[in-house]
Amino acid sequence: MRFRGNKPFASAVGPVPVLVLVLGLLCAVEAAKVNKHKPWIETTYHGIVTENDDKVLLDPPLIALDKDAPLRYAESFEVTLTEEGEICGFRIHGQNVPFEAVVLDKSTGEGVIRAKDKLDCELQKEHTFTIQAYDCGEGPDGANMKKSHKATVHIQVNDINEYSPVFKEKSYKATVIEGKKYDSILKVEAVDADCSFQFSQICNYEIVTPDVPFTIDKDGFIKNTEKLSYGKERMYKLTVTAYDCGKNRASEDVLVKISVKPTCKPSWQGFNKRIEYEPGTGSLALFPSMHLETCDEPITSIRASIELETNHIGKGCDRDTYSEKSLHKLCGARSGTVELLPAPSSSANWTVGLPTDNGHDSDQVFEFNGTQAIKVPDGMVSTSLKEPFTISVWMRHGPGAHEKETILCNSDKTEMNRHHYSLYIHNCRLILLLRQDPSEAKNYKPAEFHWKLDQVCDKEWHHYVLNVEFPTVSLFVDGTTFEPFLVTEDYPLHPSKIETQLTIGACWQGGNARMAQFFRGNLAGLMIRSGKLENKKVIDCLYTCKEGLDVQLPEEVASAVKVDFNPNQSSLTVEGDDIDAFDKVMQHISYLNSRQFPTPGIRHLRISTTVKCFNEESCVTVPDAEGYVMVLQPEEPKISLSGIDHFARSAAEFESQEGVTLFPELRIVSTITREVEADAESEAAEGADDDPTVQETVVSEEIMHNLDTCEVTVVGDELDGEHESLEVDLPQLQQRGLEMSSSNLGLVINGVNTMANYEQVLHLIRYKNWHTEALFDRKFKLVCSELNGRYISNDFKVEVNVIHTANPVEHANNAMVQPNFINPVHHASVDLSGHNLVNAHQASVVPSAATIVIVVCVSFLVFMIILGVFRIRAAHQRTMRDQENGKENEMDWDDSALTITVNPMETYEDQHSSEEEEEEEEESEDGEEEDDITSAESESSEDEEGVEPEDQQGASRQQQLEWDDSTLTY
Repeated sequence: MRFRGNKPFASAVGPVPVLVLVLGLLCAVEAAKVNKHKPWIETTYHGIVTENDDKVLLDPPLIALDKDAPLRYAESFEVTLTEEGEICGFRIHGQNVPFEAVVLDKSTGEGVIRAKDKLDCELQKEHTFTIQAYDCGEGPDGANMKKSHKATVHIQVNDINEYSPVFKEKSYKATVIEGKKYDSILKVEAVDADCSFQFSQICNYEIVTPDVPFTIDKDGFIKNTEKLSYGKERMYKLTVTAYDCGKNRASEDVLVKISVKPTCKPSWQGFNKRIEYEPGTGSLALFPSMHLETCDEPITSIRASIELETNHIGKGCDRDTYSEKSLHKLCGARSGTVELLPAPSSSANWTVGLPTDNGHDSDQVFEFNGTQAIKVPDGMVSTSLKEPFTISVWMRHGPGAHEKETILCNSDKTEMNRHHYSLYIHNCRLILLLRQDPSEAKNYKPAEFHWKLDQVCDKEWHHYVLNVEFPTVSLFVDGTTFEPFLVTEDYPLHPSKIETQLTIGACWQGGNARMAQFFRGNLAGLMIRSGKLENKKVIDCLYTCKEGLDVQLPEEVASAVKVDFNPNQSSLTVEGDDIDAFDKVMQHISYLNSRQFPTPGIRHLRISTTVKCFNEESCVTVPDAEGYVMVLQPEEPKISLSGIDHFARSAAEFESQEGVTLFPELRIVSTITREVEADAESEAAEGADDDPTVQETVVSEEIMHNLDTCEVTVVGDELDGEHESLEVDLPQLQQRGLEMSSSNLGLVINGVNTMANYEQVLHLIRYKNWHTEALFDRKFKLVCSELNGRYISNDFKVEVNVIHTANPVEHANNAMVQPNFINPVHHASVDLSGHNLVNAHQASVVPSAATIVIVVCVSFLVFMIILGVFRIRAAHQRTMRDQENGKENEMDWDDSALTITVNPMETYEDQHSSEEEEEEEEESEDGEEEDDITSAESESSEDEEGVEPEDQQGASRQQQLEWDDSTLTY
């Protein structure tokens, strides 16, 4: 070891002390070369490190001490230290310790601990391990190295706020009952992945959705701030977020759904109040998903009544709207029915003045307001009271005055006010008066039959049938039999020759010549059937509705539930004690309307329920449930009549026994138009068209249904019964169950039957005319209808022309030979002019010269008058023929099957000879009449001569044509 001072050693100290000092230092150095001591460190260290950082702050600092370390002097001499006293390093003991210790200064033993990699507090918050310090040992190879004791190191990893709160659930749901405030409805909870308390704790929750009656506290509990209403809002949707204590917001907000449930009230639930019914779809389930909510109350039995309200439809419900006469036939009643309130028509016009419902969708009814009544034409009813007869009527009547209100009355037409029979209402009692005709025995007999019925004054439609078989009378109201509660007797009427008057809506007072006892209400379908009795089956058929309720009971619940219907199936009752079985039965109740074209509109539904419980005091009450069936408008059929509408026949055919068939090729077709969605393929093909409106196609579809009336009327002048008529084959008509009535306006065919049968019958209608000389054309119109005029066809008009066959030979003689011209015209002139001419042959004496002169003058005057009349008539006929030729040219002939055979040579020869004869006749006529005709008559004659050859030539050509009409179709 060398020591070097700033001054000469000898000059610093004396020689002896310096030597002693040097020797001491040498001894010390020599002793220091021996590594006798271990390094020393603290026993425990505590450190802090922030995640994502590598520096560790230790307390106390990491310093190792070694007693072998030499002393240092900072004087003017220099000391060289050996390695025995230096700290060479620190060693960490433990498995997977993510730290390392590094010596900063070997001589001072100062060191640090740092992380090898980035630390994650979330994986491990604290680390504990041991550490040792060691010195550098002896010699250059570090032999005899000393280690310190092991010290324990505790290091805490400090957190940073790197994670945001996350909710435990994707969404939250809760249900509350309306009208209640909750302390807590539900709790939402979020977590934070940070490891520290500060950053991992959720310090706040917040409802993001504005203006909602809810609040949330710091623990995530949600409650309502006001009472909720099911009617106001059935579900609330809230957006909730969370914040940790480091003020980090949740990465995703959470959705909270809070459903508001109405206060539990026993009721029917799960059905639509509006139920749409498509016509022609059959049965429709009304309550497919309905169930009874009893709020967990134990139920012992249930009884429910389902009512279908149809009183506003027609006469109490939907029925076929055919005439009452047709309905009687459809129900199997025999013929003999007289309809007293028919729909107004040309053949039945006595109901024209009565107010009606003006509707065709349902039955036509007549209103009587207390001031109106009608007289039935004489001869419509020939009822003998000695024979059984039936009166049937639909009536709606409300509480009225205390006076009598007459429905039907047969009374004296003049002089007296006797009522032979009548049906009337008095104090809500239905009374039938039946006075017997005069007889030898003047004994009391039943005369008045009284029924006291609620139905008479309840303002509802009811069907009344009175079967009269004297001396007993049976009354059916809506198919139910009622016996009279009172029968009074009276003497028969006194003999009288006074005619009777049948009236409806009041009674005719013959003595006062006025109406009395007016009826107030509605009537429809008033019928009298003489000589026949309606049986119960026919009555039920007339009353039965075409719509109603139906139910198909499932087999598994058929024995557990009882179902009862009323007669017209407008209501039913369900009883049972098993709620599940009861619900299944209710789900199978359906609505059915069997009409092809039902009356559209609303049918109200009402469900009335009664339950019984084990505890009657706390038994629940089920309120009535209401809804309605909406019967949609049916697709209206379009009835089309088509065929040949213009043709001509010879006059001989009109005058023949068969006559002319008016509708030989008539065809009746009915179609409906509906909209259908376009096919997917066609839509794909039209992909270039982006118009959203072009998605439906209108198609026409032919359908089959019945007809109830076809009417043929004359267009123009009425039929003259003396020389023309419309006829139809009555046996064919009766074979198809149809009836015919005719008048001078045409004919009407009535009865419900198929379109095909109506076609066949209309093909048989013939027109005859026995006086065709002045007839050139006749026009007719055909109209058919269904459901008493609800659906009406187009007006199919037919024009028939008469072909007059002229005689050219007689026509020529009339123009050439004067005697033949004069004789027929002379007789005709008397008929046409109406003058009383003197007959020259009345006196048988020999005339004098003056007489002869007078006779000659008068004869000449008569000749001139006759000649003028003849020319006027000839000009008129010529004009009519011109019109006929014009019409023939305008007609459209179907000559596809027409065959004409003509002999060219015969035509040429006849034509040539005819022209020569006409020239000779003209010269002869001009020569004979040249002196007797004035200039004006000469001009008229020339005009006539210029026209007649053409007419004769046309007539000649017409006779020369041979027609092969075996295959000709008109």
